[in-house]
Amino acid sequence: MNKTLAFLKSQIGKDSSASPSPLMRWLNPSLRDVEEGKLEYSYVVREEMTNPMGIIHGGATAAIIDDAIGAAVFSLGNTHIYTTINLVIDYFGRANVGETIYAKTKIVKKGKQIINGECEVWNADKSRMIAKGQSNLIQTNIKI
Repeated sequence: MNKTLAFLKSQIGKDSSASPSPLMRWLNPSLRDVEEGKLEYSYVVREEMTNPMGIIHGGATAAIIDDAIGAAVFSLGNTHIYTTINLVIDYFGRANVGETIYAKTKIVKKGKQIINGECEVWNADKSRMIAKGQSNLIQTNIKI
């Protein structure tokens, strides 16, 4: 098991206050499940994550998807940092302030330079998909 995966497994059930990602610390999900290339987080929708209608903002949902896919890439134990080169999201539903939502992400394909990942965001009882996103990330020359 790589060191990154071991660290992530030690964070199951905890909030994200120890994340190296400032955005993830702000989103503050709790890690629910970890496998190499597959993660699940739970989030509580806070007022500052919503639009004027009081539902989760599409940008907040995009941030959740992008950050969760990035964490799944991180779980692979790569030697270099990867950065997003595209992010495509389909929105299907809403989430209100105080509601718990789940982001389930996985790596679909890992190439030599490009990694493809996807993430689904679900409501609390996982009966309704809120959004689904796909992303490609490229390896940078920055070592971890």
